Amino acid sequence: MHVISKKRLDSFARQHADAAKSLSAWYRVADSPQWRNLAEVRQTYRTADPVDQWTVFNIRGNAYRLITQIDYERQAIYIRYVLTHAEYSRGNWKR
Repeated sequence: MHVISKKRLDSFARQHADAAKSLSAWYRVADSPQWRNLAEVRQTYRTADPVDQWTVFNIRGNAYRLITQIDYERQAIYIRYVLTHAEYSRGNWKR
């Protein structure tokens, strides 16, 4: 998989230093597998959830949420949002 764009992860980690290690670990894992569907993603990340067209990952014990769009055919993961749990719960990211 190719993760697009790591810059969003890095930017969020600069603002939320406690998320940096978890985001880096997620990136290292996600940047290499050849996932073909959500079931395969869940073999690695059991808490990955589909929400509309997005795949949502819990980061740092559910303190943060990573919202992605995964194109399995192109083997690409698009980082859409990295949010605190409170920001995620407000739901504005769905618009």
